[in-house]
Amino acid sequence: MGYTISEKILAKHANLPSTRAGDVVICSIDFAMVTDTRASNTIKMINKIGSKDLVFAKNTAFVMDHYSPPPNLEAAEIHTQMRSFSQDAGIQLYDIGDGICHQVMPEDGHLTAGNLVVGTDTHSVSYGAFNAFGTGIEGTDVSAVMATGKLWFKVPETVKIILKGRLQPGVWAKDITLHLLGRFGAEGLNYKAIEYVGEAVAHMDIDDRMTLCNHAAELGVKAAILECDEKTVQWLKLHGAKIPEPVTADPDAQYSEVIEIDVSQLAPQVARKHSVDDIVAAQEVSTQKIQFALIGTCTNGRLDDIRQAASILKGKKIANGVRMIVTPASRKIYLDALREGLIEALTMAGASFEAAGCGTCVGITNHLVPGDGDTVISTANRNFKGRLSNANSDIWLGSAATVAASALTGFITDPRTVEGGNWRAA
Repeated sequence: MGYTISEKILAKHANLPSTRAGDVVICSIDFAMVTDTRASNTIKMINKIGSKDLVFAKNTAFVMDHYSPPPNLEAAEIHTQMRSFSQDAGIQLYDIGDGICHQVMPEDGHLTAGNLVVGTDTHSVSYGAFNAFGTGIEGTDVSAVMATGKLWFKVPETVKIILKGRLQPGVWAKDITLHLLGRFGAEGLNYKAIEYVGEAVAHMDIDDRMTLCNHAAELGVKAAILECDEKTVQWLKLHGAKIPEPVTADPDAQYSEVIEIDVSQLAPQVARKHSVDDIVAAQEVSTQKIQFALIGTCTNGRLDDIRQAASILKGKKIANGVRMIVTPASRKIYLDALREGLIEALTMAGASFEAAGCGTCVGITNHLVPGDGDTVISTANRNFKGRLSNANSDIWLGSAATVAASALTGFITDPRTVEGGNWRAA
C-alpha cells in the first residue's frame, strides 16, 4: 500500500523510511513563523526555558500583521518587544504594513515544495499551495522549534478531493471551499489532510490555489496540499525560493475518503451571517441588502482578487449607502495593483484602501466597524457573530467578485450578472 503526500513529507522530516496516519513522529522543521498575536507568549516561553542559543532563529520570521497598526498601548509594546528580540536573535522581521504572514512567507521565498512549515495561525495551511506541509501551532510550540528546530506531529489521515472540470468565468476557488463547508460543515474534516487534485486545480493560477488551501482551515484540516506542477516551480523560482523537491502521492495511497466534485456546475456561493457553513448560491439571496463591503485578508487579498473587483467597478460607482474597504495582502501586492491602475479604478469607484494586515478582518484595529443592523459582505474566512466589533451586525462571506458585484448593486449579487463579473485570470 502506497503513501499520501502528508505521510511522505512527515516521514522524510522525521528521518524515517515511512509513516502512516496515526503515527506520532518528531520532525525537523524547514521554516517557522510567529504573528504578533502569539509573539509575546513565544518570547516568554523562550526566556522561561532558558534557551540562549536559538539554533532555528535564522529560519524563523516574526510578522506584525494582526495588530497592524497597533490599536492600543499593549499592542504597541508587543511590537517593540518583537523588534528588539528579533534583532538580538537574528530573526527575520516583517513590520507594520509589510503584509499578512501567509502572503509574505511564500512571497519572500521562505518555503518551497516538499517543505514542512509551521506558523502561529490556523491559516498556515496556505503553504500547501506550494506542495508543502503547512500547519498552525501555538506560540509556546514555536519556542521549542526555535530552540531545537524540531516538533512532534501526529500524522493525519488524508481526504483526496478530485476537482473535475473547469470553473466557470466569475466562479473562483473561494466558491469551492464555501461549497465544501456547506457539504462537510465547519470542522467537518478536523485534523485530516486534504489533497486537492484534478483538472480544475491544474487550471488555477497560484493566487486561487492559495485561496483553496488557506480557506481549508475552516474545515478544521491539519494541512491542505496540492501537487507541484510547472506553475508552482516557476512561481517559486520567481520569488527566490530554494529548489523545489516535489512530493507526489503513490497511485495506491490509502485515503480515508475520496471525493469527486464537478466544479463546472458550481455557481458563486455565499456563507450567511454567523456561520461559515451556512452556504447558499449568491443568486438565491439577491434581496439581501448590504451596507459594507470588504475585500482582502489572508484568504482573498491577492492581486487576482483586486483585479476581480476592478473588472466590475472600473468606471462605475458603488451603490449609495455602501462603504467599501480593500486591504491588499502585502505591500508588494499593493504596489503591483498601483502599477496596474487597480488602486485608482477602485478608489474612483468609492473604495478606500487599508495598509496590508489582518486587523480589519479580525476586528482588532476597529477600522471597519459596522453599525447596528448593518450587513457586511466580505472575502474574509470567518463571519462569526461580533467578529467586527459589533454583535448587532451581520457578516456574509463571498469571493472578491461577489463582494464587488454586491458593492455595485447594494444587494448580494452573483457577479456573473453584472458587467465585468465574468473576468478570468489569464
